[in-house]
Amino acid sequence: MPPKRKGDEPGVPSARERKKLRLADARMIAVQPVASGSSERQGHQQTNHPNPVAGPSKTVMSLDTLQGLPATIDVERFTEARAYEIHAMQKAIKSAGESSTHRAWQTLPRHLRRRAASHNVRRVPLRVREKARAEMDPVKRKTHKTLPKRGKAKQITRTEALLKRQHDKTWLETHIWHAKRAKMENLWGYRLAVTPTEKAFRPSHRASIHGSILHDASYYATIELKGPEGLLQSVLESCCDPQSSGIKQCMLGSRVCDTHIYEHGCWPLGLIGPITIIWQPSPQLSTPVAIEGPTTESQNNHMGKGKQNPGKMEPTADFSCQQRVIWIRVHPAVFDEVFEVLKNSASHALQTSKEKNPDLASQIEMADLRGSINAFEIMGPKSSQVIKGALSPVGSEDRADFNKFWASLSDLQTAGNIPRRMVIGFKVHDPRLKFPPKNAKPSFPDMTNPPATPSSSLIFPSSIIAQTEIWDEAKREVLKKPKYKKKDLDERRSKILIPGTKLNPLRQDDRIPVMLIQRSLESPPASFDGGQGIHGWTLLFPAGWSMALLSSLIYTGTRFAGQRERRKQYFEAAAPGFPIDYPTSRACEVASEQRAESERARWERTPPAKRASWEKLGTRSPWRADWGVVLGLETPVAVAATAEGLVTTQRENGQDTATVQGDAPSVRHPWLLRGPKVPSILADPFTPPYEFLVQINKLRNKYRMPPLDKDVPTDDLWQTALVMTRAKMAGRGAPSDLANIYKMNDIEARKWLRAINKRGSDPHGNVDEPMEHELAEVKAEQEDIIGYVTTGDLSLSRGEGFALGAIPVVQYVALRKQALRLAQPTVIVKIRNREATTSRMAYLELLDA
Repeated sequence: MPPKRKGDEPGVPSARERKKLRLADARMIAVQPVASGSSERQGHQQTNHPNPVAGPSKTVMSLDTLQGLPATIDVERFTEARAYEIHAMQKAIKSAGESSTHRAWQTLPRHLRRRAASHNVRRVPLRVREKARAEMDPVKRKTHKTLPKRGKAKQITRTEALLKRQHDKTWLETHIWHAKRAKMENLWGYRLAVTPTEKAFRPSHRASIHGSILHDASYYATIELKGPEGLLQSVLESCCDPQSSGIKQCMLGSRVCDTHIYEHGCWPLGLIGPITIIWQPSPQLSTPVAIEGPTTESQNNHMGKGKQNPGKMEPTADFSCQQRVIWIRVHPAVFDEVFEVLKNSASHALQTSKEKNPDLASQIEMADLRGSINAFEIMGPKSSQVIKGALSPVGSEDRADFNKFWASLSDLQTAGNIPRRMVIGFKVHDPRLKFPPKNAKPSFPDMTNPPATPSSSLIFPSSIIAQTEIWDEAKREVLKKPKYKKKDLDERRSKILIPGTKLNPLRQDDRIPVMLIQRSLESPPASFDGGQGIHGWTLLFPAGWSMALLSSLIYTGTRFAGQRERRKQYFEAAAPGFPIDYPTSRACEVASEQRAESERARWERTPPAKRASWEKLGTRSPWRADWGVVLGLETPVAVAATAEGLVTTQRENGQDTATVQGDAPSVRHPWLLRGPKVPSILADPFTPPYEFLVQINKLRNKYRMPPLDKDVPTDDLWQTALVMTRAKMAGRGAPSDLANIYKMNDIEARKWLRAINKRGSDPHGNVDEPMEHELAEVKAEQEDIIGYVTTGDLSLSRGEGFALGAIPVVQYVALRKQALRLAQPTVIVKIRNREATTSRMAYLELLDA
């Protein structure tokens, strides 16, 4: 009979038999040989087997033979006698576990596994490198081809080679670190990390809720404005949202202002995107003078609610002409637009100032600080302990308020306990000196004894605590390149007699000025929202120190976040993320177009039998939201499957929808109404359209902008407005991006409410009443589409489907009237995913952020 397998020969053990012998030999426990003529102390029989092994005992001892055993035993001598057996057992366990069951690289923990470790011994740790080398097949080992070296004249350095790869995009300082651990994409002119390569969706959410997570936000652009305080205030008021008084409240420099920027003098039209305004604390404001008089509103914000003003401290001089500096941080997708708007607003402010006072010569300087200021966003309840453990303030920080704040970081349960948008400035030592860092441990004092460290609730924003040298351009330039490389610090560390001792800062070591800003992602509480806010810090520091800080912060156990994890933080906090949650803005249009092209290409590559049929599903616009059709500005065209793809919508007669003249944008285009006062503007569902325009003009008059009724028809303003909403599923279902939002008539709405209310009761109580699944199968009409979901998914913090979307103001007012007729506290709609056949009921509420 021929051999069953190739290579098997008669009389020669096969590979399977050799493997069995090898496994049996690995699992064999060696027994200590006994010399000839010797006997056991305990009366055992002599064993003279030449190669004894462990096996079952063949001697059965009776009760009479146990009578001669000693009453006591010497543990030390007994252990020495059994040392060989213990060692043999441990060795057998180890050899049995490592023998052909797992290769060397498979025994490593997950964070040490590398794809190249299976064929490259140098990718395996030293402790198992010998075993890996024995397992390596020398015949199949890959040979690394060496390319011919360049001549001396053509040789380039590694830095030059890396710079050549950045001809069409910009790398962050942490690019190489992220490129080894995350999937990278070209976004907004940068090469950014999208998501970690490991499974990190749920761990990243848990880190933001229970731990800490870090995101490198150095791609955000910073614009610097210098000029008289009055002119800078006029520049901001002419292009920022007038619904909040944050610009005046943050002028002391103790807080930052989060607002939205618009085209010059065009609010509420011409939305560009969100910005963050930071005022440099003035030295004059940091030294207040005691005067008599009532406390101003700015002082109340400076001191915090509930704190008295014992000395009535207020600066006496008029600082309207004082030279101030502000930083405006913007998303890179809208940097060019924001820069042009600020330049236009500055020109108008200077012209107005010159008309009022021709003798006064003033100027405003603008500078692009991209590449000069880096930023880390550290979110989560443990972010305060991580920052305190990784950073070491210099000894010259003798400010009492800062010392109180720094001492309270250890016991800070969450950064949400700190006043919102508070600014803290200080100077730290080189973090590499104390590497590896340790997280600050919170103390749990006895309730009878008060804690030694001050409570964070007693620390208030002030211009004194916000002072920092990061505003000085000369000092930022000096620190752009660290004075000592890592190898220099390692050499200093090797000379220390006690290993593991931290390096002491020397006079010539770098001192890094930083700025710490409290950051919160949250929305006002909703009637149905079960989510929670996410709090943390934004750390601003000079360029050149990203890797030094990143190594220390990540070593503390902090996870890193890409663009996907950052978007999920906004989603879980029910806060709109830029740019995808800002419909009608130019940045959102660009992002939507890129997503549409990618998804269309993927859909066309998919076989017809495996892809969604939009025509049969009744999906009118599968690739992007057709706001013009929703608002009635464009005529929908029936979906038709063509060779090129889909034809969704087009303008009627090919006419342009722009009808308004002047500087203000045309309101025949969709525009988004945003701001904290939107709920009060739309509080009464029976408010006529002209009252809507009156309330908008009141807010425009607050910043001395002309009213809109001269150029904009009231009906056009009312019919083309969109508002952001949040939706929670009433039952099953999880909405996805670009899901359709449908309205319902009163009859269908009552059926849905009865079906939802009787869930859990007898399903067969009334056979005439339709069930929830029956109503979900009813096909919705395309004419009933009133909006789209911009971001939707299963919310991990809520445990159910949740979505952010947008609908017209007209439809929202109509839904409010329907809710009053149905005696419902919130409006109800239907949501259907674009690739689904069923519709699900959801509760809808206005997003006032």
